[in-house]
Amino acid sequence: MTTLLRASGSAEFLSIVPSLAGFTPTESLVLLPFHGSRTHGAMRLDLPRDDVGLPEYADAAIGLVSRIDGTDAVAVVVYTDDQAQATRDGLVLPFAVEVDELLRRADDAGLRIVDALCVTAAGWSSYLADEPELHVLDREPPSVSGIGDVSGDHLAGARLDPADLAEKERVGRALIQLSALLDDGAPHRTARADPQAIAALVLLEDLPAFFESVLSSPDDLPTFATAALLWCLDRPIFRDVALTQWATDISGGMRTLRSQLSFADTGEAFPDDLGDVFLGRGPAPDSERLRTALTLARYLAARAPRASRPAPLTAAAWLSWALGRSSHAAHHLDLVRAIDPEYGLAALLETMISAAVLPEWAFRRGVPDAT
Repeated sequence: MTTLLRASGSAEFLSIVPSLAGFTPTESLVLLPFHGSRTHGAMRLDLPRDDVGLPEYADAAIGLVSRIDGTDAVAVVVYTDDQAQATRDGLVLPFAVEVDELLRRADDAGLRIVDALCVTAAGWSSYLADEPELHVLDREPPSVSGIGDVSGDHLAGARLDPADLAEKERVGRALIQLSALLDDGAPHRTARADPQAIAALVLLEDLPAFFESVLSSPDDLPTFATAALLWCLDRPIFRDVALTQWATDISGGMRTLRSQLSFADTGEAFPDDLGDVFLGRGPAPDSERLRTALTLARYLAARAPRASRPAPLTAAAWLSWALGRSSHAAHHLDLVRAIDPEYGLAALLETMISAAVLPEWAFRRGVPDAT
């Protein structure tokens, strides 16, 4: 379903930006790609930092917008707590030099400038005005059916929900029991193991079926199912099966598992189409399926013992990245770094995000999560 949001001027346009972005930006540069008179979403970047060259920043920002199918124009909105400065020559807006560079690069790329606006705590103004003036900002975004609450900032939805301490302890004990049974190679222990642990072992006999079944209740799993998933995600060979399956389907999971085992046994090359999923290439995944898997990964991370938390957090980072939510992915990776700075997949994802790499499917119109 397509929702049309109409704006007749800059003030109305600013009021719908949070609905387009899915959040209320703070300390951000928001780029809105247009095709004709329509935009399909928003891309958020951190404001330029002193340690990043302005030409490189502008090139990367306009390069991202230009990659979106059909883009022929762009609007730029800066959200900052910095204040406009009154001088003898008039009002000087924050980040005016940076925005001027962005607009110049956009013009060089053949993009029409729809608008260039600055939002501060004191009000909003236009970078395109000969004599900028501050206007009162209507900070109450319109209520749009199907979009939900957009009052939070760009990290809204990325923070882990608190989990009950007793529940964490139960998951930790279950994980210890499962690990003893699975890692120690001691089948004689099975006879005196918790029956729920035995049931979890049965689940692990068919990993693709298990990974598929947990999507039906991603935020309400039994303790031992939670522990079993944490055990799987902490092992790259099974983690990759889960992520590929959640980004494709159960057949993709089965193929990935066979390929992983074959590579481990014989060194047989991994299929290109499955490898492309990890790099954001190929057909766009079902975004609702990705969001469900992300809910699951965040549920696991909130309940995992500290030492086991990097695995579900990294899974949440990849799923966020796959949805085009680099800000969320970076937040999850920050949490991983605080626990294990050398965690493998997290380091790879950090490199990709630092280089402003997004999945190819995020640049196709109709993929609404690219922010």
